[in-house]
Amino acid sequence: MHKTLRAATGLLAGALLCVAPQSWAAAPPAQVHDVAVADPAYQVLVFSKTTGFRHSSIDDGIAALRDLGTANNFTVDATEDAQAFTTGNLAQYEAIVFLSTTGDVLNDTQQTAMEQYIEDGGGYVGVHAAADTEYDWPFYEGLAGALFHSHPAVQQATVRVEDRAHDATAHLGGSWQRTDEWYNYRINPRSTAHVLASLDESSYSGGNMNGDHPIVWCKDYEGGRAFYTGGGHTDESYADPAFRRQLLGGVRWAAGMTEADCRPETGYRSLFDGTSTSGWKQAGPGGFTLADGTLTSHGGLGMYWYQAEEFTGDYSLKLDWKASGDDNSGVFVGFPASDDPWSAVNNGYEIQIDATDTPDRTTGSVYGFQSADITARDAALNPPGEWNTYEIRVTGERLELFLNGRKINDFTNTDPARSLQQGHIGIQNHGDGDEVAFRNIRVKQSGGTTPPEPPTGEVRGVNGKCLDVDGAQTADGTQIQLWTCNRTDAQTWTIADDDTVKALGKCLDVSGGGTADGTKIQLWTCNGSGAQTWTPQTDGTVRNPQSGKCLDASGGTWNDGTPVHLWTCHTGPNQKWILPQ
Repeated sequence: MHKTLRAATGLLAGALLCVAPQSWAAAPPAQVHDVAVADPAYQVLVFSKTTGFRHSSIDDGIAALRDLGTANNFTVDATEDAQAFTTGNLAQYEAIVFLSTTGDVLNDTQQTAMEQYIEDGGGYVGVHAAADTEYDWPFYEGLAGALFHSHPAVQQATVRVEDRAHDATAHLGGSWQRTDEWYNYRINPRSTAHVLASLDESSYSGGNMNGDHPIVWCKDYEGGRAFYTGGGHTDESYADPAFRRQLLGGVRWAAGMTEADCRPETGYRSLFDGTSTSGWKQAGPGGFTLADGTLTSHGGLGMYWYQAEEFTGDYSLKLDWKASGDDNSGVFVGFPASDDPWSAVNNGYEIQIDATDTPDRTTGSVYGFQSADITARDAALNPPGEWNTYEIRVTGERLELFLNGRKINDFTNTDPARSLQQGHIGIQNHGDGDEVAFRNIRVKQSGGTTPPEPPTGEVRGVNGKCLDVDGAQTADGTQIQLWTCNRTDAQTWTIADDDTVKALGKCLDVSGGGTADGTKIQLWTCNGSGAQTWTPQTDGTVRNPQSGKCLDASGGTWNDGTPVHLWTCHTGPNQKWILPQ
């Protein structure tokens, strides 16, 4: 639709190893950085209607967003007229900012237009009292992430920055002292959103969220993007360069101008938190410099490896990285303990960082073994000067790679001399002139037997409708259909690691294992057959490999109750699906 994702220009770099004696420096004060690569021109709608308390800071907020737009190539239309919320009008905007809105601000028709906008890939930015808005509209509560409960007096508090890779927080240090009105929320959004920053409740009076108090978060929601910051009550907020840069980062991400991993994240423990390098050791020449909570490579070829622990069984490794230009580095997994960096090359696997090498040696590849899905990689990749996040997920001998939350590689080890189920991890310093930075290295283990939880949620198709089990019946043969999304169990699908798609304890199934156009798609007891295998494609279709055909919504009107069947793949709108991640 209106989405204009910025091309990842000047892709990134990395391969082989590098490391040496570290030089340590204290982290400097938080700085406000310019956008690394100019964004294409786009439009943003700022909506500030209030039917409850009205914040005096709204005018300052509009002025700040206009200034940010002038400096960063987006134009701002500001309104308090809810009649702006029509499907046609909203389509021109890459993001909509709810700037301290309060109360019921949209009628039913306008709410429907907003829902359609998000489902078509639109972006939402909620600022402060956006959480004090539309309490009786469930879609909006999910979009905002959490709604207002109460607040103490305006006072200074310590903001703990949990994610320094997102464009809204990359300019901040590990903590941030600021004065604002700190909301308490009715629920903790951590289970449904990716928390970027939280409050230290011991640093101020009046927090009531039991020590886990998110204050800035992002999430993928119903086909679109949603960002929220609890700051912005005070007039002074909008003159604060650090808060203005946070607003800019939220707008840029919501508008699709930059990428980030906004999946919920829990259960990880830190291997490098920006301060201590305990457990890490240099192998080979070169090294990493520690400053501002970041390890930056120099010289080489070497490797900085985590000698304190050998990882066995299944695990998820996440880390944030940034290249300054056409640079080379990588992340190693599954290698034996050794002070020889070439041991990791020859006995483990490297996940490459180097945008300009050959396909099997470029960013996102398993170096020398398997290229990334280049189309998916390019869509997910931020350019030099901006942060990226890798998740390397190991399940048995399977390695899945996610870049900024998007899956770009799926590799299975078949070499008996190597094993992903036992080994160390490391980061590479490739050589003189290759400067790649790393932050926030963390791991989540699953005891060697249970893989990370698979993605679960709605499967959205044409006209924003959801894949639905007719009548929520569980009998074998129940028709699968399109239906207005309603967040029921009949529309809750799990994308399993064995490439099955499950709801209500059963599998999405091609009736009789057929291959003819029009073959019924049904619910059936899971049996491991090819009739129940589905693979998402980069063009948005979902294919049954056994038949070579696609999941298709029948006909051309696609109302509630439209049956889903098998059909020759043609990439039309009725074959495009948005899967949970």
